[in-house]
Amino acid sequence: MTVLEDRIAMAESDTENMLDEMFDRLEKMPVPEGYKVEIVEGTVYMSPQRDTHWEIILDIVEQLRPKYPRKRIKSDVRLDYPGHLNGFATDVTVMVEGAEKTETGHWRYQDVEFVAEVISKGTAANDYGPKKTAYATAEVPVFVIADPYQRRCHIYTQPKEGDYEIETTVPFGSDLDLTHTVVGLILKTDEFPHD
Repeated sequence: MTVLEDRIAMAESDTENMLDEMFDRLEKMPVPEGYKVEIVEGTVYMSPQRDTHWEIILDIVEQLRPKYPRKRIKSDVRLDYPGHLNGFATDVTVMVEGAEKTETGHWRYQDVEFVAEVISKGTAANDYGPKKTAYATAEVPVFVIADPYQRRCHIYTQPKEGDYEIETTVPFGSDLDLTHTVVGLILKTDEFPHD
């Protein structure tokens, strides 16, 4: 290893250790039931799970299930992403075939092939901003935002240099054509509720 590689490995290890400590402390706190907790750029966010939010998540998962085995689909499971202290609890994540947890018991962002986030009012800026950047930096091939306030879905593909080259916006009620992506299927949005 070179000195630079050693420093990068140490920095990644320090970040993971700091995230582990932060999540350990959060697990000891009285987080209200029905709240999701994640860390975005070192800041802790708690957001309530509303019916609208959950129904969209469940709808996406149910549509993914015919193609993907249950063990490849994750929801609200911690995944650490590139950037400063990013420990996300993504609404829906699909792992590549054969993905395994690390020795420390975490999933690797390098094994993610699809992410979907459902917007909450209090954390929307994270999904459209630092989380989108982290997913692009991690080279997640497909990132979908379902926004019940806009009644639209945003599909981001072709990650490059910390951003996505292609964004497609589709209104609720129209199909999300992901057949040209690694997902390889169409997600229907006609039953997505909105606020």
